[in-house]
Amino acid sequence: MNEIEPESDEAAELAPMTLPLDGWHRARGARMVEFAGYMMPVQYEGIIAEHLWTREHAGLFDVSHMGQLYLSGETVEPSLEAVLPIDLSTLQRYAPRYSLLLDEDGGVLDDLMVTRWDSGFYLVVNGATKWDDIAHLREHLPDEVTLNHLEDSALLALQGPEAFAALDRLAMGETSLGELTFMKGGTFKIDGVEAWISRSGYTGEDGFEISIPADDAARIAELLCAQNEVKPIGLGARDSLRLEAGLPLYGHDLSPETTPIEADLAFAINKRRRAEGGFPGAERILAELASGPPRLRVGLALEGRMAAREHAVVMAGDEAIGMVTSGGFSPSLQHPIAMAYVDAAQAVPGTELAIEMRGKMLPARVVSLPFVPHRYHRKGDRP
Repeated sequence: MNEIEPESDEAAELAPMTLPLDGWHRARGARMVEFAGYMMPVQYEGIIAEHLWTREHAGLFDVSHMGQLYLSGETVEPSLEAVLPIDLSTLQRYAPRYSLLLDEDGGVLDDLMVTRWDSGFYLVVNGATKWDDIAHLREHLPDEVTLNHLEDSALLALQGPEAFAALDRLAMGETSLGELTFMKGGTFKIDGVEAWISRSGYTGEDGFEISIPADDAARIAELLCAQNEVKPIGLGARDSLRLEAGLPLYGHDLSPETTPIEADLAFAINKRRRAEGGFPGAERILAELASGPPRLRVGLALEGRMAAREHAVVMAGDEAIGMVTSGGFSPSLQHPIAMAYVDAAQAVPGTELAIEMRGKMLPARVVSLPFVPHRYHRKGDRP
């Protein structure tokens, strides 16, 4: 009789982890896949249906695989500023801002959100890179800075034009939810559960990110999905939504081989840091700001129905001038779209190019990003 050998320590270490909402997703019929070392829901009723529901109503995304970090200590502000190209003196309390973790050559190690809390800084980093990010920060921050990985917290994203209406019924705080505009946050309670809520997200729609204790995640997710506007949405629609919004995905559109300037993220290099430098990769990045990078991340609109995929070669006539980093069919626009890095001379909107895909040449045109206009709730907008 054959005996099943016990799982090795190495195999156990490589086994995907589960999210606090794993059972909740499965009970709702989610198709689960491995992503960033976790088992995660890729879809429930179908990617296109979930994508369009989020554009029209509100979708609930489980993004608890993301790394939530809290940095504190007497020297935390200058120490953190030394590893990011951000001017933290301009960062208001409870106002998240996009930033980048860079290597010494200006390559992107990760993109992240940083928020000033009362006595420290709250960072949200990508799930696939969070362990490397933690190691990098611990190596480059002095011992007097304390880094706490908030492993007991879950992170949910409620996105779509009806997200406010759904969450406003549930979130109670010293200020009203309606006072939050894009990239503003605050502390609230949802059914008695302490929650950090920011008006932000990764779909191009109005919406909120909600950090709560992991033990309460299923109850809060159930409350949110009990609202008529809200359905659970999987990773598949999250990807198609962020692609339409022209938002880069780390490991695809961003990597150590790309600089922020090539990636069209120059806005993340603050004015004072441009003048003073002093951040990792400053020499190369400031040179690219002054003279322009050799290539740029662009949007491409394709003809026909066939989508271009990552690593497909972009052609200008007979010359290879770039590579696709993200691509797919746009449910909102009803044609394929892609993002690619191309030679700077070919990055002008309107430039006609082609993408080599499965032996075919797919006509493509450079277009401005985003493909679908952002609908963030900014100051002056009605709730």
